[in-house]
Amino acid sequence: MADKDATFERGLEIRREMFGSAGAEQQTDNATDFTWPLQDMVTRYCFGEVWDRPGLDRKTKSMITLAMLIALGRPHEIKIHVRGGLENGVTKDEIREILVHSMIYCGVPACVDGYRAATEVLKELGLE
Repeated sequence: MADKDATFERGLEIRREMFGSAGAEQQTDNATDFTWPLQDMVTRYCFGEVWDRPGLDRKTKSMITLAMLIALGRPHEIKIHVRGGLENGVTKDEIREILVHSMIYCGVPACVDGYRAATEVLKELGLE
């Protein structure tokens, strides 16, 4: 497994702030030899590099990420990033508006899947 340098540690910190230890240490600590490259790249590059870049705040990045995940039809990741978005200051109303906006640009089926995923998380968190 790769060295855990400053970029990796910063990525792990951002993952922890957004998703708690379940989305940070539990992911990297439970990685196998087979899954380690994925966890290393997600932690190092996705969070340690891209999420740590200046230029856009985390709330904006969360909103953009949700919109892209809806467009891609990735309900599992939508659920994860609804939680992360809420931690980054995205409101329930803003999540709804991202979903409504996606209906026009991504299509009704993608929007419906996004609504289902987001509603499941909002219910779990007592927000719906």
